[in-house]
Amino acid sequence: MTINIKFYGYIATSLDGYIARPNGKLDWLNDAAPKDSKEDYGYRNFMASVDCVLMGRASFEKVASFPEWPYKDKRVFVLSRTMKDAPKDLEEYQIDFFSGAVERLAVELQTLGMRNVYVDGGITLQSFIRAEMLDEIIVTQIPVLIGKGLELFSDFQKDIKLELISSQSFDSGFVQSRYRFVAEKGRYFDE
Repeated sequence: MTINIKFYGYIATSLDGYIARPNGKLDWLNDAAPKDSKEDYGYRNFMASVDCVLMGRASFEKVASFPEWPYKDKRVFVLSRTMKDAPKDLEEYQIDFFSGAVERLAVELQTLGMRNVYVDGGITLQSFIRAEMLDEIIVTQIPVLIGKGLELFSDFQKDIKLELISSQSFDSGFVQSRYRFVAEKGRYFDE
């Protein structure tokens, strides 16, 4: 079966490449945004362009701890081998759990009519890159060095080529770049 879905990443990193502190905290990210800014860095337009959100268990637990559920109008799929149900306070939202391979999930998403999928969370993004399924990624670099933490990208066996689609700087000092993964002979990786 041919998969006709596009998978997109949208994520922020510290300038030294971390998406969270070692304990998962995002305080550095919350502190970086100017308090009086109305800039959303293209997030609303991005969210309007996707059919659903896909994330790992750790990202889900982090987002579920926010004061308000941010995906009220989107169906959310959570990759987890252990978690099967949403917390009681989120039962009113469309949250599904999946424990299989990302390739199998892609087939299921296509069956459900999904065409553009937001992939969130470092480990989940890495899984999609390893499976050569991530089409594009938008990375917003925040001008702060946190020294250590959870990396956006991990060890890959081979180089992965990307093509810069666009880059934009903001008054806040944030720099957002959009990349397309380059397929060679249907694969990301050089042989």
